[in-house]
Amino acid sequence: MTIEIVRGTNGKPEASRELVKAMSIQTALSGQLFIGYPITNMPQGPYSFDAVLVSEDKGVVLFDIIEGTEIGDYELRQDDAANRLEARLKNYRELTRRRKLRIEIHTVSFAPAISNPTSHFQDDYLLVNAASLMDELEKLTWENRDEEIYRRTLAAIESISTIRTSRTKRTIQKEGSKGDKLKKLEASIATLDHTQSRAVIETVEGVQRIRGLAGSGKTIVLALKAAYLYAQYPERRIAVTFHTRSLKGHFQRLINNFVIEQTGEEPNWDMLRIVNAWGGRGSSDRDGIYYEFCRAHDMEYFDFGAARYKFGSGREFAKVCEHALGQVRENKPLYDVILVDEAQDLSPAFLRLCYELLKEPKRLVYAYDELQSLAGESLPSPEEIFGSNVDGRPKVQFDDVDRRDIILAKCYRNSRPVLVTAHALGFGVYRKPHRPSRTGLIQMFDQPQLWEEIGYRPREGEIKEGSSITLDRPAETSPKFLEDHSDIDDLIQFVSFDSEEDQGDWLAKAIKKNIEEDELLHNDIIVINPDPLTTRDKVGPIRARLLDMGINCHTAGVDTEPDIFFQPDFASVTFTGIYRAKGNEAGMVYIINAQDCHAGLRNLASIRNRLFTAITRSKAWVRVLGVGASMKELIEEYEELKKRDFELRFIYPTKKQREQLRIVHRDMETVESKRLENRQKNLDALIEDIKSGSVHLEDLNKGTVDELRAVLIDQGQRP
Repeated sequence: MTIEIVRGTNGKPEASRELVKAMSIQTALSGQLFIGYPITNMPQGPYSFDAVLVSEDKGVVLFDIIEGTEIGDYELRQDDAANRLEARLKNYRELTRRRKLRIEIHTVSFAPAISNPTSHFQDDYLLVNAASLMDELEKLTWENRDEEIYRRTLAAIESISTIRTSRTKRTIQKEGSKGDKLKKLEASIATLDHTQSRAVIETVEGVQRIRGLAGSGKTIVLALKAAYLYAQYPERRIAVTFHTRSLKGHFQRLINNFVIEQTGEEPNWDMLRIVNAWGGRGSSDRDGIYYEFCRAHDMEYFDFGAARYKFGSGREFAKVCEHALGQVRENKPLYDVILVDEAQDLSPAFLRLCYELLKEPKRLVYAYDELQSLAGESLPSPEEIFGSNVDGRPKVQFDDVDRRDIILAKCYRNSRPVLVTAHALGFGVYRKPHRPSRTGLIQMFDQPQLWEEIGYRPREGEIKEGSSITLDRPAETSPKFLEDHSDIDDLIQFVSFDSEEDQGDWLAKAIKKNIEEDELLHNDIIVINPDPLTTRDKVGPIRARLLDMGINCHTAGVDTEPDIFFQPDFASVTFTGIYRAKGNEAGMVYIINAQDCHAGLRNLASIRNRLFTAITRSKAWVRVLGVGASMKELIEEYEELKKRDFELRFIYPTKKQREQLRIVHRDMETVESKRLENRQKNLDALIEDIKSGSVHLEDLNKGTVDELRAVLIDQGQRP
């Protein structure tokens, strides 16, 4: 048995280190030991516990840690800590019975510098050093030990008892309804796992990276981390920033709840700021990290239109960040800590800009998903992103890897079938190539070990270049309870229609059933159109049908402020384009016009990424809807995956093959895309003229025709 240790800060580093050392080598107990956590609110202000052990065998053990040999009034400190934790835990009804707490609370003073602690014993107040610690802990008991109470206590101590619950109270009348299942799912995932706890509490002086796939809890971890740092260090100026504007309200709600739970009052939003990455002129609500950087350094600010005019189309935000960094002569730091979510959607230049806005020591935390962009490459290494000092040494190095580079492999949002479906379609694992000699894969990781880091395991073969491999997700990284509540054919459905009108009729009836029969709330439902350019037009007729049925609905960012995704004040189903959907989640996700994600002449990687991102918004059920032949081909990919019991089976492409995939499926900037479009039109016209007889091959330059023929033959033989 082992104790999982989460290291926060408590102002007693040496004695805490001794406690961690002693608990790390013991084998008699299991549970979690928190150093400098939790923080609870008291009339005098926030109170931080020195250390707390939550054990299935012993209950809760509170440690009063003594640095040095002056023990002081340790009995009073033990009573004070126990009373404060008991008062906090009694706020949770499920942890009490007849006004009595259902879990035992023990107190121990730990003084490693005291050679003979028994000489200081006062009645039942334990005082121990490293040598006597385990003997005294062994004597502690929890008579009515209960695994469920242990788990709920852990959730209460971690301050996350309400993070997954619905924004609106559920009234369940039918056992086994979708609403009932969703309520139970939300209750089942209320406890953070050990890796998530570490990511929240363990903070380093310098840069920290948190990696995880969709649904692994990155946003919740960052919100909790921001609240924890604010409660610990209210004098520090903290910023939380992100790419998707509709995440702002979500972050505000989470952080506000966490701070109130830990301090008893709302945060000072001047010291704990939630700001967009770009930002713009106007009220403080429009502030962004880039805009603040320009303002602080008295330099020209570019909005999107000005950036496109100045730097050209494509990568506008990256270019303005690079330009701003190039203009700086003397940095003017504004923040003590910056936390960045969705870093995969932000350029290395933006991360460098955040780094330069920080006071020493530069506390930067950035979280990203290796797969959200499915670009074949993850962000560069920290050494590449942040560059070198004048002496040539990297500004950022992950020397303490365990605490600086945290990987969240377990997925708590998507069930195994849903998540693997998203990956299979995103990578094109079962996509049929147009030519038999070529692979259907659209993209692939450059680093094969990333598959294991995000929770997959090789069931057959090795994860290496040129090798045939079969990957699956074990229960350790995709908990079974996420899929056991419903049949596979209810968890995921792909439905093809003859027309968009048929698709809209089916969807409107399905949503009506969800609300009137399935006991789902309006904000349990998201409808996503993958093409951001057509969303307003495509969802209009469907919304009109719902409104005729008396079902309120809105389009995020169109009928609401840009920072609002779900309607906070009344029941309304959310319609959205893919970019605003990122970072949000719902029990039931409908994806319309999925045929647009099947194939394309260009930008296929980005097109498939839209489908991947849309599917992974689902906490329970997903419906992928589409029209025509392309939708039928997409369904064939899914059926092949389902036939293989949701395993990924493919040949890992070599470096040369991956480079070819990036060329074929690369994203094109507008100028490049227009040029290709013109070439295509000219080629189509030439072919039509040859077929009609208005142009003969003899009319064309023989050398050009021979060269074209040779190029086409050569390309056709490539993988």
